[in-house]
Amino acid sequence: MGRGRPVIAKRLLDILISLAALILLSPLFLFIAVAVRVSSRGPAFFRQDRVGLRGETFRIWKFRTMTAEEAHAAPLVTSSDDRRVTAVGRFLRRWKLDELPQFVNVLLGEMSIVGPRPEVRRYVAMYSDEQRRVLSVKPGMTDEASIRYADEERILAECDDIEATYVNEIMPRKLELNLKYIDGRSLWGDIALILRTAVGVFRAA
Repeated sequence: MGRGRPVIAKRLLDILISLAALILLSPLFLFIAVAVRVSSRGPAFFRQDRVGLRGETFRIWKFRTMTAEEAHAAPLVTSSDDRRVTAVGRFLRRWKLDELPQFVNVLLGEMSIVGPRPEVRRYVAMYSDEQRRVLSVKPGMTDEASIRYADEERILAECDDIEATYVNEIMPRKLELNLKYIDGRSLWGDIALILRTAVGVFRAA
């Protein structure tokens, strides 16, 4: 997808979907926010610095799924048996509901619906020059790697060193998929990824 009309069309799609989602899902947002606050002490939302387009930092929005005291603690990747995750948080993660607030990031233009998932700077610093090409597009709420690695937390739970496994095995494979997306991206391809993501969530749950 180059410049001009395809870029404008992608941005319009982002605005329409994110705006519609924030309006239509507002009752669900309120219910989840209350559930998170009641189930454990701390804010309803979790915000974290991520690396976006051209390497610029932005703050991602999520519903908090961990105890407030340990939400920012290491490791920065999560396994399915992570003790930091609350009971409500496990439900939200299973259905990917914790990601819904990122529609705010999309509406603000910091993210797109489809694009490479944004990483924390700690991991971006490990990218090779070729891998840094993923920063040439806006990060997204979903991508091919998210679909392929929908069971990432389960995979990490089976490892002795989850961060080493993520950095040395999972992250490079995800970046490879992201680079393929960048080289062949299209509006119709984005729409197909959105539909596949929705189907994948329901199948996994």
